[in-house]
Amino acid sequence: MNVFILVDNGGLDIAPSIWAVLSGQDLVMLLLALVLLAGMVVVGVVSLYLLLILRKLLGPVTVAAPTPVDTRSLGQWLWGTRPLSQEHDLVMAHSYDGIAELDNPAPPWFMGLFYGTIAIAVLYMISYHIVGSGDIMGTEYKQEMALGDQQREAYIAKVAGGINENTVTRLVDAKGIGAGKVLFVQNCVVCHGANAEGKVGPNLTDAFWLHGGTVNRIFHTLTEGVPEKGMISWKKQLNPLQLQQLASYVMSLQGSNPAGAKAPQGDKETAAGVPVAMR
Repeated sequence: MNVFILVDNGGLDIAPSIWAVLSGQDLVMLLLALVLLAGMVVVGVVSLYLLLILRKLLGPVTVAAPTPVDTRSLGQWLWGTRPLSQEHDLVMAHSYDGIAELDNPAPPWFMGLFYGTIAIAVLYMISYHIVGSGDIMGTEYKQEMALGDQQREAYIAKVAGGINENTVTRLVDAKGIGAGKVLFVQNCVVCHGANAEGKVGPNLTDAFWLHGGTVNRIFHTLTEGVPEKGMISWKKQLNPLQLQQLASYVMSLQGSNPAGAKAPQGDKETAAGVPVAMR
C-alpha cells in the first residue's frame, strides 16, 4: 500500500494514498474508472477510423493509370535492363544543364543475393548462437582437440603396449630424451634435484646404483617403486612409453657431474650393467 508520511509538530502521521484500496467500495470505484478509461480509448480509435473512411468517400475520385505491360525477356529482367524504347519511363524529374538521370534499380539477381545473405545470416545466428545446434569455431576446436587426444591415446596404447621391463630399450633421439626431461622436471625434481644431483633420493648422475643402472632395471624401479625407501610406483601415473622416456633421460645424465652432487650410493656398474664394487 502506498502511503504519505506527514510531519506535524515533530510527530509523524501516516496518511493513506489516493490509490490505496481501503474497502470494497474503493475497489468498485477503481474498476469503474478503469472501464471508463478503456471505453474512451475504444471510442477514440473508432472515431478516428470513421473519420478516415469519410475522407476517402468525400475525396476526389482518382482513376488509376493502367499498369504498363512488361515486355522484357527473362535475361533482361534478371539483369535489370530495359530496351532504349522504354528509356523515357526511367527519366527522373530533375535534370541539370539538360542532363537527365535514369532511375535504374539494382538488378533482381543482385537483390536476390543481397536478401539471401541476410536470410542466411539470420538462420546462422538462430542455429549457432540461439538454438546452439551448430558448431561454432570454439566448439569445433574443442571437438578436434578431443579427437586428437583420443588418437594420441590410441597411438600410445598401441606403441606402449609392447613395452615392459624385458623389452624396453634405451632411447637416444632428441625427441625421446626431451620428453623424458619434461617428465623428470614434473615428477622427480623434488626428491632427486633439478640436475639429478640427489636430495632425499640418491644421485642419478654417477655410476653407482642402489637398484641397478641398466634401462631395464631403471624401468623396473620406476614401474614398481621402492615403497620402503619412499619411492612410489609410477605405473599408474605414467604409461610404459613415458617410463621408457624417463629412464632414457636418467641414463643420459651419466657423468654430468652437477654441482652439489650427493655422495655415491649402491653398487658401481660397468657399461654392460654388471656390478663391480659395493659402496
